[in-house]
Amino acid sequence: MTTLPAATAKKLGLVIDLDTCVGCQACATSCKEWNAQGEGGPLTDTDPQGADISGPWFNRIHGYEVHEEGRSDSRIVNFPRSCLHCEQPACVTVCPTGASYKRAEDGIVLVNPETCIGCKLCSWACPYGAREYDYTQGVMKKCTLCVDRIYNTNLEPEDQVPACVKACPTGARHFGDLGDESSAVSQLVKERGGFDLMPSMGYKPTNKYLPPRARKETYAAHVAPLAKPDGSVMEKLFSWADKLLSVGSVTAAANPADESGKLEG
Repeated sequence: MTTLPAATAKKLGLVIDLDTCVGCQACATSCKEWNAQGEGGPLTDTDPQGADISGPWFNRIHGYEVHEEGRSDSRIVNFPRSCLHCEQPACVTVCPTGASYKRAEDGIVLVNPETCIGCKLCSWACPYGAREYDYTQGVMKKCTLCVDRIYNTNLEPEDQVPACVKACPTGARHFGDLGDESSAVSQLVKERGGFDLMPSMGYKPTNKYLPPRARKETYAAHVAPLAKPDGSVMEKLFSWADKLLSVGSVTAAANPADESGKLEG
C-alpha cells in the first residue's frame, strides 16, 4: 500500500464560496476544456461527436433546495464537488501499486497512469466520489489542481491558477496555500467560518467551503395609491390624449391593410 508523506511543505487547495456560486457550470466546462487538450490530455471522451457522449469529469456541480431556519421559503445552494486533496487521503493508502500518491512539496494528490492498474480501490475508498474511471484507457483519473498551470512560468501570473478558478465569473473559487495561516485563502476561511466536507470521516480535506450567508429580510414595496381626479387642465389633456390613442389603436386593428398612417421615405 502507498504511504503518505509525514508532512507537506504546502497545502495547496481551493476555497469555494457557496454564497456566490451560481451553478453556471463555468468551472466544470473550463476544467474539461483545459484537461482535454492534445493527445496527452487526461480527460478523454467516448464518441465525442456522437449522440451518446461519455467520459470522466474532474468537477461536478450539484444543486440543493435549502430551507433556512425561521423562514418559510427556500433557496437553491449550488455545491461544486471535486477532489479535496485530503491530508489523510484513503484513496492513496489503499492503492496497491503506488499509482495514487500525495506530493510532499505541495500536498496535491495525483495518479500516475503508468502504474495504475484500474482496480478501482481508490474510488471505493474515497467518500467524496472524486475519482473518475476512464473506461477508454482503463485507469483512474482525478482533479490535478492543474499542476500544469500553477507552475507554468510561461503563463502570466494571473493565469497560474487552476482553470476552474480562472473561469469563475462570480469569484466563488479561490486558490492558495491553506497551510500558510497568513495567506489570503486561510484568512478567508477564518473570516467566513470555512468548513471541511464530512469532517467526521477524519480525512482532513485541504479544500474548504464557505457557508451561504443568511439572507436579509425583504419587504413589499410601498406603492402609493393613484391620485383621485381633480379636474385640472393637465388631467383633461392626458384624458383626451388617452382617448385619441385608444381610438387610433382600434381603427388600425379594424383596418390592417390601411397604410394611410405610414410615413413616406
